[in-house]
Amino acid sequence: MTDSRVAAVERKTRETDISLNINLDGSGKSDINCPVKFLSHMLELFAKHGLFDLKCNIQGDIDVDYHHTMEDFGLVMGEAIAKAVGDKKGIRRYGSMILPMDETLVLVALDLSGRPCLVYDVNPPAAYIKDIDVQLFHEFFQALSVKAGMNLHIKMFASSEVHHLFEAIFKAFARALDEATSIDPRISGVIPSTKGCL
Repeated sequence: MTDSRVAAVERKTRETDISLNINLDGSGKSDINCPVKFLSHMLELFAKHGLFDLKCNIQGDIDVDYHHTMEDFGLVMGEAIAKAVGDKKGIRRYGSMILPMDETLVLVALDLSGRPCLVYDVNPPAAYIKDIDVQLFHEFFQALSVKAGMNLHIKMFASSEVHHLFEAIFKAFARALDEATSIDPRISGVIPSTKGCL
């Protein structure tokens, strides 16, 4: 494990221009510049509840729709998480959180296994939050899990308010990722796998 668990990733295409900096050992500070305002709100929650320092500049062809922006940002964020975690020596590897928010209850569980897999068991009570199609959050987490090499399960148990649902998901994801990336002093310098690699 390196002393500094930070990463910077940039992605520029004909559809998006995205840069991201993350510090896994931060204090919850965020600086988000994103035209998709609800995504900005979710990223602020993610940083605050995971105690990550996060700086993002996100531009995309939102005059077309939000799909390219959401998916490409997922790719960038997943790559940044993987780079910041580094060789994975000493990390807990697994993280999970069952999180309530008023009438909403969600579970997020993840494994930084190097084997990407998303299981997304979410049935939103509404199709849109303002002008964003909430199905795009599936695309975001799919892209993130692939680039992070993450096995990610997101399950909704109850919700009747779509804003609460995605707030709960992002808070639970932050808590689960914080747990998985945290250092366990009992296994310092060791990769948490009987294979000897992840």
